[in-house]
Amino acid sequence: MNHRRAEINRQTKETSIQLTLDLDGSGIVQAKTGVGFLDHMLDHLGKHSLSDITVTASGDLNVDDHHTTEDVAICLGQALTQALGDKAGICRYGWASVPMDETLADVSLDLSGRPAVVFNARFNGGKIGTFDTQLIEEFIRRLAAVAGMNLHVNVPYGSNDHHIAEAIFKAMAQALRIAKAIDPQRKGQIPSTKGTL
Repeated sequence: MNHRRAEINRQTKETSIQLTLDLDGSGIVQAKTGVGFLDHMLDHLGKHSLSDITVTASGDLNVDDHHTTEDVAICLGQALTQALGDKAGICRYGWASVPMDETLADVSLDLSGRPAVVFNARFNGGKIGTFDTQLIEEFIRRLAAVAGMNLHVNVPYGSNDHHIAEAIFKAMAQALRIAKAIDPQRKGQIPSTKGTL
């Protein structure tokens, strides 16, 4: 089987991003976005989904982290779409429940081609270090919209904001690992009664 890979280059007045994604990798991540906490979350996303991610970004961090975080999510969504191709043979659905100390995150996703997000997670503060906690939801919504993913995030409890964010990304990674996997029983068929995704 050929590796499912994609390479994205995005240039705007606000950011410059180069990203590669290998869905059939081993979880190797090299993230240099200039936003330390985002790099940390991308590391979890790649490691626990067994996807190789390389991303280099430069952005208007003198303004804030918003544009860089959003545009990395856009690039990752584009790469995911490109790497999955027609989605023949994939499991399509994935879900995971991940504990992180006092926090639990439940994530379910469908690589359906139809974007939808339910985000039920509440942070206790406005920042994790210097990172705006609002950007966690922003990243997830942008990723799902561009990748055409139905993504449900539920955090029923948790008190430490770092743990909440980390549990979300680890659960999302585990769910993606299941959904992108090739199901040998499908024999290369598109996992939809419509015949297309």
